[in-house]
Amino acid sequence: MQQKIRVMVVDDSLMFRTWLIQNLSADPRFEVIGYAVNALDAKAKLPVLKPDIMTLDIEMPGMSGLEFLKEVLPSHPVPVILVSSLNVRVFDALAAGAVDFVRKPEEGQRDSFLRNLMAKLAVGKNARVRLPQSSAAPAVRTTASLPRVNAASFSPGSAIDLVAIGASTGGTEAILEVVRHFPAKMPGIVITQHMPPGFTAMYAERLNRICKLEVKEAAHGDKVRPGLVLLAPGGLQMRVVRLGTGYSVSCTAEAKVSGHQPSVDVLFDSVAATVKSRAIGVILTGMGADGAAGMLRMRKAGAYTIGQDRDSCVVYGMPMEAYKIGAVCQQAPLGNIAQVVLARLAKA
Repeated sequence: MQQKIRVMVVDDSLMFRTWLIQNLSADPRFEVIGYAVNALDAKAKLPVLKPDIMTLDIEMPGMSGLEFLKEVLPSHPVPVILVSSLNVRVFDALAAGAVDFVRKPEEGQRDSFLRNLMAKLAVGKNARVRLPQSSAAPAVRTTASLPRVNAASFSPGSAIDLVAIGASTGGTEAILEVVRHFPAKMPGIVITQHMPPGFTAMYAERLNRICKLEVKEAAHGDKVRPGLVLLAPGGLQMRVVRLGTGYSVSCTAEAKVSGHQPSVDVLFDSVAATVKSRAIGVILTGMGADGAAGMLRMRKAGAYTIGQDRDSCVVYGMPMEAYKIGAVCQQAPLGNIAQVVLARLAKA
């Protein structure tokens, strides 16, 4: 008999906490071993209960969920799934070491919320907890096959028109780690990160504040152009389409593909069909297999494809599936991926 996943629930709302505990307990995969009514309560109980994984609200009276993560995770690195309303502090909490997040459900969304949360709990129990000192600046291993590149030494756009990036669990920090090292002169960049509506706009704003490139949540018809990063909007499917001699993005309300909306497969398929060999593809940390088949089509169309390696992933799911089917030209640790892209651009 498979051992149950031991879950601790942290939420200050009695009604929501009770409902969540009842539903998690009804699933044979999970055992709710305890709960906390606020972050201070969780801080006291965590060392005693020793859960496999925990859910955590961010906005709570007294100590916030963010403060809890910063104070407690270094000594008790348990995987944490955030359960939060639409709140920009989610990204600070992910930067502090939380593994993933699920948006608190509104009326009529509780079934889909539970399916999503349970899937993330099931995978998240084995996730690597990345604390800020290790996630913000992973060691870069430079080898003879990975030359250092002066970011100002190449003129992008001659042979590469576009860089496409896909990610899921752990991806918000992984994408930031890659994009923040890109210079302002880059081919157009398109990104799909699994994220619900509302959060993608906030995440794009966060990237835009930190990175040298301009970053925005994509809107239907936006042109792909040098120096601009377009992030797929939550709840829509984003494709790259031909626009005269260049490209734009199509963002449409469609069914989920590979279980997601937006889907990395949808983006990568469109790049394979439209941009072909004039693209670079990057697949980063994430659970499941979304993006693997699309990346294989990109590689077969002549694109250069890069996958994050096992040791630097929060969850080695999507890059692993891509690697297993031969979709990845080169694997690299997260701290090297920007350099690999720049090196490829310099060769192109």
